[in-house]
Amino acid sequence: MTSALDKQMHAKLPVAVHIFLLRDEKVLLLRRQNTGYEDGNYGVPAGHLDGNETVIEAAIREVREEVGVSIDAEHLKVVGIMHRLSQEERIDFFCAVTAWFGTPTNREPGKCDQLLWSSVNTLPQNTIPYIRKALENTAQNMWFEEFGSP
Repeated sequence: MTSALDKQMHAKLPVAVHIFLLRDEKVLLLRRQNTGYEDGNYGVPAGHLDGNETVIEAAIREVREEVGVSIDAEHLKVVGIMHRLSQEERIDFFCAVTAWFGTPTNREPGKCDQLLWSSVNTLPQNTIPYIRKALENTAQNMWFEEFGSP
């Protein structure tokens, strides 16, 4: 006979990292296209953690892959964590950086049709809602957020 504890499952959630490239009180936004998720809306460089990879390593990799700049780990700072409850429950880490090597360019034109430097205080209306909330949280030094509903 199995008990309720035997049937209990632990959550196995996708983990993603999002990177705020900040310059002169502006953040670099990427408008998504052809991805099937939030197409036409602005996000930031982001992606899932690969196996055997730290959050910082994933952030450095994603920024290099998506916008072609290099970041030294000591310049990258984790500024927030979000438990996102939406279509798919997940954990998001948000990192900020103000120093990098190279000029941001669109390295994934099949997934992104525009890069935009936007004031953190006046984001485009079509900014992905949880990205907007994470930027607001960062400005208020708020580290943790539960966003959305199951």
